Amino acid sequence: MRILLVEDNEDLGEAIERRLRTAGHSVDWVRDGADVVSAAKGEDFDAVALDLMLPNRDGIGLIAELRREKFSAPILVITARSEIDDKVSLLDLGADDYLVKPFDLRELEARLRALIRRTGGKTSSVLALGDLELDLAGLNASVGGKALELGRREFRLLEILLTHAGKVVAKERLMNQLFNFDETVSINALELHISRLRKKLEPARVEIGTVRGVGYVARAVNG
Repeated sequence: MRILLVEDNEDLGEAIERRLRTAGHSVDWVRDGADVVSAAKGEDFDAVALDLMLPNRDGIGLIAELRREKFSAPILVITARSEIDDKVSLLDLGADDYLVKPFDLRELEARLRALIRRTGGKTSSVLALGDLELDLAGLNASVGGKALELGRREFRLLEILLTHAGKVVAKERLMNQLFNFDETVSINALELHISRLRKKLEPARVEIGTVRGVGYVARAVNG
């Protein structure tokens, strides 16, 4: 997932960012409410984790503005218990879920995954193609029931491709979702991960095809 994190508390923000990045997600962290809308419109995010109490802008107003601007990614609100008296209005304005402080970081990640599955029309955390299965909740993969060892970014790359199985995913989108905005990487890094992933998928009835000059597509193959 590529997550927009909106949190002005340094300790909490660092903890969330570290947790999500360790799990293989890309995180863009915004600390000031005034920067949220421009950040959200500038990138292709899978979800937003948004604290309600922010400097210069309040979270409720930001949710309403993002939805007016046709920002469609699910929004998970992070809030203190005293701030959820009007949770119906919060959801009516465009929030998709909320999490009350203090919370377990594992629950935060699980809620974000659930929101993305829900908005994508999926009810299971398992992606399957051919004889390949990818368990997003358990962070494990298998081919024909046998475990497949993947690195953190290999897993994330495969997740993106399987989510859009049969469709070409642009290189630019893969770069944006695979690497954090503050990482200096070239397209060669993506191609290296694709090459490694292809080798590991040789036993599977799945291939990663190249559409020259555009991107990559995951598809099932007979055999």
